[in-house]
Amino acid sequence: MKRDERIRFLNDILLEEMPRFRSEAEKLPDTEEARRRLLRALMNVRPPMPLRADFLAEQDKLLQEETEARGVVALDALPTVAEQKRNGNDAFESRVILWQGDITRLAVDAIVNAANSALLGCFVPGHLCIDNVIHSAAGLQLRDACAAIMRAQGHDEETGGAKLTPGFNLPARFVLHTVGPIVAPDAAGNFTPTENDAALLASCYRSCLDLAAKHDLKSVAFCCISTGEFHYPKRAAAEIAIRTVRDWLEETGADIKVVFNVFKDEDAAIYRELLGMR
Repeated sequence: MKRDERIRFLNDILLEEMPRFRSEAEKLPDTEEARRRLLRALMNVRPPMPLRADFLAEQDKLLQEETEARGVVALDALPTVAEQKRNGNDAFESRVILWQGDITRLAVDAIVNAANSALLGCFVPGHLCIDNVIHSAAGLQLRDACAAIMRAQGHDEETGGAKLTPGFNLPARFVLHTVGPIVAPDAAGNFTPTENDAALLASCYRSCLDLAAKHDLKSVAFCCISTGEFHYPKRAAAEIAIRTVRDWLEETGADIKVVFNVFKDEDAAIYRELLGMR
């Protein structure tokens, strides 16, 4: 199939499964771009349930072609903080990388997903949160894998823990799912983390690294956990991330490279300052 034929085929199957969306789908412009947006939206709202083999085959081809088009970023192509600062003597900086870009392009052992307590991904069509972005690039198998974990667990995922799934159509081999703390606004509408929020955010980083080490993973890319929809202040979150990763690497001596992945310029500037890269 050509790209547009594949998108039509996938949409037809999902609309057959979820006919309540057919009338809205018929209102969309008759363009490949609109059909691709529809496909992402339908994948986002589809609940976990058995997947047709022919759907998966064509979905995987589409997602893998799109990943190649975006460009896969290999770990060994990224300079460490030590290399960028030309400081080869700092053990922490020689094992840490700061990279700005789309985390779904990284060919590392595991990328970290900032999940919600249901652990099933974001169900808001086309939402730009990291949870939605990762699930959309990985494919519907990721939601099913998360659903299997949740069925076995029997309760919502606790804040500060971590779960591991395959990466499916991502360049990363695995996804580490962690639920960060949600910072509530005060009476003035300001988002000020509590000491417990800080402890839980640090636990997210430690739990992911502990689980990565348990599975002998050698590289982990962290997104900026809790700083989006969960409203953790960006600088405070970055300080916790760097401090926790530094302490964990020093305490364990584990042979793991850590990527601090940032997407927005504001986050990049904060991390560069905190890592002394200005």
